Amino acid sequence: MKRFALAAVAALSFGLPAFAGEQFVDDTGFAVSGYDVVAYRSLAQAPVGQAQPAAVPGKADITAEYNGATFAFATEANRDTFLENPAYFAPAYDGHCAYGVSKGGKVPGNPNLWRIVDDKLYLNITKNVVGFWEEDIPGNITLAEGNWPDIDPNPASTNPIPNFSSSAPAQD
Repeated sequence: MKRFALAAVAALSFGLPAFAGEQFVDDTGFAVSGYDVVAYRSLAQAPVGQAQPAAVPGKADITAEYNGATFAFATEANRDTFLENPAYFAPAYDGHCAYGVSKGGKVPGNPNLWRIVDDKLYLNITKNVVGFWEEDIPGNITLAEGNWPDIDPNPASTNPIPNFSSSAPAQD
């Protein structure tokens, strides 16, 4: 019992994700469909109701491992920045659709349907879903945060992202 308690305290004190679920990985074999999660921070966000700029493709030879998945980056500097604090840059809900999580399930997140809210990257699955998400972003985040502890341990979605084909990561 003592050993378990010490392990639990260590996990909490180091911020390690105890019992973290799987990152969403599509048929590219990469998290976030091979797009650079650090690059989102340099893109100008569009106002709510308008399409966001396209995600920046990563490169297949500039990668890092996190949460059991391979992330690709456009530059070595972005990879190095990611490695300093991967939890900050990785998308919320292991790359699953934020609105889907608010509704209690794990469905894929499209890397081109994104928004950063309170310094956290959120992905959604389709343009229609983005509309529902944006009707009440704070409320949807609250619902998702309430649902996530129960659905996080479930396996990652294996469904394809509708109407999406990744051109990332780029091959050099």
